[in-house]
Amino acid sequence: MANHKSALKRMRQSEKRTAINRSCISRIKTFIKKFISSVGTKYTGSAFSSVQSEIQRGVTKGVLHKNTANRKISRLNKLLKSAEMK
Repeated sequence: MANHKSALKRMRQSEKRTAINRSCISRIKTFIKKFISSVGTKYTGSAFSSVQSEIQRGVTKGVLHKNTANRKISRLNKLLKSAEMK
């Protein structure tokens, strides 16, 4: 347990930040699941654009690394293109 004022404040800030980051990551995962379930329907294009913007928002907030976000978007786009081919 921290004893200094600054360490106590750091702990409080860390808890708040962790909760915010966790909710943001959870939201991104939910959007990805919605996109994957919509693949093959007529709503796939709009679902892809929404999941892409949500992932980019995660990068802006510092929750995801830029390369991680690009990799996720690339894989989702690949899934989208393969579904359109069929």
